[in-house]
Amino acid sequence: MTLQDADPSAPVHDDRLWVDNGWTARVVKNEDDEGWAVEMVKDGEPEPALVGPWTMGRDKKNPKPLDSAAFNTLVKTAAEVIRRHEQQTHADLHKSVSVTSGSARITVKLDIVADEDDPYAELSAFDAAGDELARVRVRANFRLNAQSAAAWIENDYRRPG
Repeated sequence: MTLQDADPSAPVHDDRLWVDNGWTARVVKNEDDEGWAVEMVKDGEPEPALVGPWTMGRDKKNPKPLDSAAFNTLVKTAAEVIRRHEQQTHADLHKSVSVTSGSARITVKLDIVADEDDPYAELSAFDAAGDELARVRVRANFRLNAQSAAAWIENDYRRPG
């Protein structure tokens, strides 16, 4: 029985496997060439957040062993990859444009609800003070830009097409 069997949350610090602080680093044979790769998996996630080349050891056959400094750098890099992915996903689902209507500056937002069965979006308008002027449900593929926002406002905030 290993320490990991006794306590599954115990850190593992082996040459090719580090499990610590919610992350697993695993050095694996690179399927694309003769070298090695390292994959970083966040606890609870089915797929690696990061896969990259790994350095060969001194014997030029086996991988360099994982160590604390390398693991910490890999955790930082993988966490940044996840953060950027989350930011991109948020940007894809939440768009905003400001237009001038008359003398008023109006911000129009499109918030997509990526439901597998019934995806849709909410189109909303806000005045300069942040007060909501209108909200309607639209198709998830609605294209928000300055023209479509201005047309919606000019049409008294009626649901587009």
